[in-house]
Amino acid sequence: MDVTGSKNTWPSLPAGVLTLAAASLSLPCCAAVAQATKVVAGGETRTLRTRAPGEPPGAPSRPALLVLALDGMGRDLLYSMLEGGDLPELARLLGKDDAGFAHAYFAPAVVATLPSTTGVAWATLFTGVKPAVHGFAGNEFFVRETRQFAAPIPVSVSASADALSVFTDGYANKLLTVPTIYEAMRARDPHVSIWVSMSQFYRGADLLLMTRTSVITSAFDAFFTGHTEKNLPRQVWERLDKADVDVVVERLGKEPPPDVLTVYLFGTDEWAHISPEGPDLARRRYMKEIVDPAIGKLAARLREVGALEHRYVVVTSDHGHTEVMKDDGHALSTRDSDDPPAVLTRAGFRVRPFQGEVSGSNPFQSVLAYQGAIAYVYLADRSRCAGPSDVCDWAAPPRYEQDVVPVADAFYRNNVDGSLAPAMRGALDLVLTRRPVPVAETDLPFEVYVGDGKTEPLDSYLGTHPHPTYVAFASRLRDLAVGPRGERAGDVLLLAHNGDRERVQDRYYFASPYHSWHGSPSMQDSCIPLIVANRERSTGELQALVGSFLGAEPRPEEIGQLLVGLREGRTEPAHAP
Repeated sequence: MDVTGSKNTWPSLPAGVLTLAAASLSLPCCAAVAQATKVVAGGETRTLRTRAPGEPPGAPSRPALLVLALDGMGRDLLYSMLEGGDLPELARLLGKDDAGFAHAYFAPAVVATLPSTTGVAWATLFTGVKPAVHGFAGNEFFVRETRQFAAPIPVSVSASADALSVFTDGYANKLLTVPTIYEAMRARDPHVSIWVSMSQFYRGADLLLMTRTSVITSAFDAFFTGHTEKNLPRQVWERLDKADVDVVVERLGKEPPPDVLTVYLFGTDEWAHISPEGPDLARRRYMKEIVDPAIGKLAARLREVGALEHRYVVVTSDHGHTEVMKDDGHALSTRDSDDPPAVLTRAGFRVRPFQGEVSGSNPFQSVLAYQGAIAYVYLADRSRCAGPSDVCDWAAPPRYEQDVVPVADAFYRNNVDGSLAPAMRGALDLVLTRRPVPVAETDLPFEVYVGDGKTEPLDSYLGTHPHPTYVAFASRLRDLAVGPRGERAGDVLLLAHNGDRERVQDRYYFASPYHSWHGSPSMQDSCIPLIVANRERSTGELQALVGSFLGAEPRPEEIGQLLVGLREGRTEPAHAP
């Protein structure tokens, strides 16, 4: 059985390893892990794995990889900039010459996860499995069995310390319930050398290369408080991304280059969120003025040390962007009396406080987690905590008729008449729900709540209520919600009118006020780039190679499987036995 739910699996891993919790992994990379941090000129380097005496510095007999992870860059925008000559350094890295991109393949149809947000998208790519399998359900989510509100990329809470601990303490890695692609590579090739720069997911790598923590903290604080150019210049993200590349360049000059190098750049996404220019112009300028020169600097050093000529270059992203109004009316936040928490409270549910951590004695009966255009609602079995001070048993599922349906109905009715939160009237596109099952069981798919306690399968609903701007909505929602960790997407899912609305003034989002957000099933949020280049292969050869890993509806998990396959030198995906 293929536990990923797709046509591909990991033949190089021991049987059943994909179901292991992160804490119990027994892969070779976990045998000798160091936590030493070395401060270098442009930032800091964490040694994650110490090589044994006499162990070779790498495994150059297999193909080398360079992965450029550009946060928040939609496919159409990136492809048009490359074709239009706006990114000359990236184009050169991809092998562009007088004949054009003769050694690169631009995949035309890869679609992001749902929600189309940073945390779940990159977790999916860097594990190679679906969200309902790896358990990283969003930028923030609730883990029922431990009562943990996981906020590696906080939206509804102020938790920049959690965001920083992604790099200093492996916070995001610990939330994964499966191995990363780096661990999959090392299971097959124990001596592989892997460097990761500023990515949230790096378990299995040798080194984590970081910008200085003070620079990371400044950028995160600016994002979480929604600053704009008026009181904080763009330079905070420029410093972050430039220093990111500088640390890699410095390291490449001191020791043998790695077999696998992942470089993750934040600024395109974070600046798009808060720039008053709007997301398209903000990203276009940032890519041209900041990212492209930095990529040129990285490429120059790789050429200088002879580490580029035979290397696969893979460029990809996690999601696109949708412009929104930066005001309290369109931001469905947690602060005002007419925001989503008010609907839960007025429906009779005690709401978890919007803090990273709360006391174990707190008697909350409901939890909200925000994903931009989507919000997750988690519910307890209130019969177990009916008293005002009773602590709920969150390891147990809620009751469908008595707990789940009342909440779905409250949001549905309020969307029609505004009876519980007047300012939210008409803000939601859909309310979705499902019958809960115990945490250990495979979860059921979400259905559309249509009132009076009734639901309708999503495919059927979309057949009679077309959403032409939405891409593969039903199948992506299944990827998120149906599986061994599908409960982490909540008991009720709220989808705001966002990617289905043409006018900016008609769009809503779950967050404090910003100029841009994402997370919806829409084309502008969901169409992501995938470019694979190699100077030793033609575009046609690369297309055939990439196509052998991508299914009919290409997803980020297949990009992860492609990266493992490229490293192993495979020309076609492995299939489940």
